Amino acid sequence: MEIRKQKTEKGVLVSVSGRLDAVTSPDFDKEMEGCIAGGETVLVVDLQGLEYISSAGLRSILAVTKKLKARNGKIVLASLQSMVKEVFEISGFSKILPIFSSKEEALSQL
Repeated sequence: MEIRKQKTEKGVLVSVSGRLDAVTSPDFDKEMEGCIAGGETVLVVDLQGLEYISSAGLRSILAVTKKLKARNGKIVLASLQSMVKEVFEISGFSKILPIFSSKEEALSQL
């Protein structure tokens, strides 16, 4: 898994590629914790390069969502590939997290 972060005027754009599973989710958690501890309250997570997400990956995203909500912040997701999008729909996460078709659309809606 690769994570790239870019500060924007509306929050932090986090691009995740590869796999988000039991092996890589601790790294994702650590990166997101760093953003939140640094005072960031808005995260746009671009999943265009994400090929696979497991239940451990979903748990990580949920944990970040809860931490941000406690700080009056939010997380939005963008550019989900078809298999990843299907996991979000089946799990019900697509009903609780804002999902946009592109990172540009997500940033414009903040």
